[in-house]
Amino acid sequence: MKILALILARGGSKRLPGKNIRQLGGKPLIAWSIILAGKFDKISHVLVSTDSPEIAAVARAEGALVPWLRPAHLSTDSVSSFDAAIHSLNWYEAEHGQIGGLLLLQPTSPFRGFETVKRALDMFQSDPLRPVVSMSAVHPHPAWSFMLEKGELIPALGWNELRQRAQDLAPAYTLNGAIYLIAADALRKSGSFVTENLQPLLMEDEMKALDIDTEWDWIIAEEVLKRGVEEPLW
Repeated sequence: MKILALILARGGSKRLPGKNIRQLGGKPLIAWSIILAGKFDKISHVLVSTDSPEIAAVARAEGALVPWLRPAHLSTDSVSSFDAAIHSLNWYEAEHGQIGGLLLLQPTSPFRGFETVKRALDMFQSDPLRPVVSMSAVHPHPAWSFMLEKGELIPALGWNELRQRAQDLAPAYTLNGAIYLIAADALRKSGSFVTENLQPLLMEDEMKALDIDTEWDWIIAEEVLKRGVEEPLW
């Protein structure tokens, strides 16, 4: 099965400017995902979609395919990952033929690791009609979340759930953004990487699920590296 790895990396980041090519552990952040994807024979190419010449140059140096800079209308804050992905997918299939699946790897998840991606590829190969999406346990549990309605706080899951002991609550999970893997036709038909029939790829290691979006996240990532990360990340 032919899999295309896609990394979406816009140049404009308001929370953490320049994060995609900022040095983490002696490598540009985006390099962590490019190097990892390149370790799999099932992945035909690692395609980077960016509007930034600087990111493009770094990505090419790391061995990624960067055939163009993303058009301006697909580089605004309001553009969805789906729109940018479809643009990349359409170009790639026109140039290189049809693919069996599209693996979206966000560059801000550097620690997801080889074994996690391998699990995703194995799950998808066994049931390619169902997308694979990585998830992590929610902390704190959504039972302790509230919504503000007309000045009043309402428990998100209701008062009964709020009054339960922590050990009695059913586990809850959230998307962590590390991995999305879906068939090309399914993505086009559904308009989303997340569908009702998805296969959840549960990531129990919080370090591997780290999504670097703020300066505080970056500090955590650097501290992780100081304490030591096993190279089987790749």
